[in-house]
Amino acid sequence: MSPVLSAEGEKLSWVNYKTGIKYTRFTLKLIGNTATISIEFSHPDMAVQLSQFDQLAACKKKFIEECGDDWQWQKMLKVENNKAISNITASIENVSVLNQSDWPEIISFFKPRLISLDKFWSNFKFALQ
Repeated sequence: MSPVLSAEGEKLSWVNYKTGIKYTRFTLKLIGNTATISIEFSHPDMAVQLSQFDQLAACKKKFIEECGDDWQWQKMLKVENNKAISNITASIENVSVLNQSDWPEIISFFKPRLISLDKFWSNFKFALQ
């Protein structure tokens, strides 16, 4: 992905994407037989976290137009150490990074979603600041 420029025409680290908003990050995960991409809101102040999630949800129609409708929107999920996060995720099943024949499918899943997410983010991140 390194030759692919951001929506703003800049070179960036796709794996370590900088959202510009503290406690908000994009994640790419391959766990077991599932590949997942997400926007994760983990602000320790729950009111701020919910506000950020709700502000992005207010742009949901544009998000779907840009990124597709295969994303799940989840508020206040309990994760490790009883911490709560909110996230927006898309995933595919039955793929493994350990199986080289799955790599094209994994790349074909992540790449267009990351590019469309970047395009959306460059236009709407201001709503969260």
